[in-house]
Amino acid sequence: MHHDAEHCNDENCDHDHSHDPRDELVTVRDLLRYAVSRFNRARLVFGHGTDNAFDEAAYLILHTLHLPLDRLDPFLDACIPSNERAEVLAVIDERAESRKPAAYLTGEAWLGPYRFTVDERVIVPRSYFGELLQDGFAPWVPDPDEITDALDLCTGSACLAILMAHVFPNANIDAVDLSADALEVAARNVEDYGLEHQVHLLQSDVFSALGGRCYDLIISNPPYVTQDAMDALPPEYLHEPAMALGSGTDGLDVVRKIIAQAHAHLKPGGLLAVEVGHNRHLVEEAWPDLQMTWLNTAGADEGVFLIRREDLPA
Repeated sequence: MHHDAEHCNDENCDHDHSHDPRDELVTVRDLLRYAVSRFNRARLVFGHGTDNAFDEAAYLILHTLHLPLDRLDPFLDACIPSNERAEVLAVIDERAESRKPAAYLTGEAWLGPYRFTVDERVIVPRSYFGELLQDGFAPWVPDPDEITDALDLCTGSACLAILMAHVFPNANIDAVDLSADALEVAARNVEDYGLEHQVHLLQSDVFSALGGRCYDLIISNPPYVTQDAMDALPPEYLHEPAMALGSGTDGLDVVRKIIAQAHAHLKPGGLLAVEVGHNRHLVEEAWPDLQMTWLNTAGADEGVFLIRREDLPA
């Protein structure tokens, strides 16, 4: 006869079914509190879609329970049956123990309202361009309808190319990456959005496979992490492809190729915009005479520089 450990007072009871303290976590609120404490104790690092333990825990719990990701409050006091609780606890455990970014546990990442399929073949989508493209890259692009050719260099999951397809409806968009693995993930996302006719994926080392193609707008979120920063990366970032993060001693090896070759691939009046995070000082040291404009976003002041074709080295 099977004894239910919770109701067993017999000293000879089978202790293989001993009480798990986590069985006392009954509601979403309980699980959320537990997850935040667990993540803080484990000293997890955030920066792949959320920037704190609470938001990360809420996202993982809501996703696992198939609840709307923007509606936590109505469900806080919902009681969770044991089978669902086991699923939630498993994902909390894996986040704390594996140190994988949440996006790799759920297989998805978000830029604003846009959802993308991701896995460890691509970096987790996060880019200041997500905000800059929301308003059609105004004021630098006066009329989004007039962009007919655009390029996303180092496309990864194709997240920025897909955003561009939405804000520049008349544009043919090329999306380039050196990684064949990344392009497989990108192809899935382009297909999910039904954009195969508008977004064209190409394997290329920056411009090398693009022949004589020219664009109204080139954007790039290239690898730009310095070697010192690569050596000090928290475990979360080690799950991402290193080639998508690091780029030489000063982090600017790929940016050098882009700046050297972009003039030949821009139409007259065309624009190049490149994300370099917090490395403005390194960029200005490397190109002291280049006429560039630094763009502000909510995520960072001056994390993206903009150069007109006419100001690029020919």
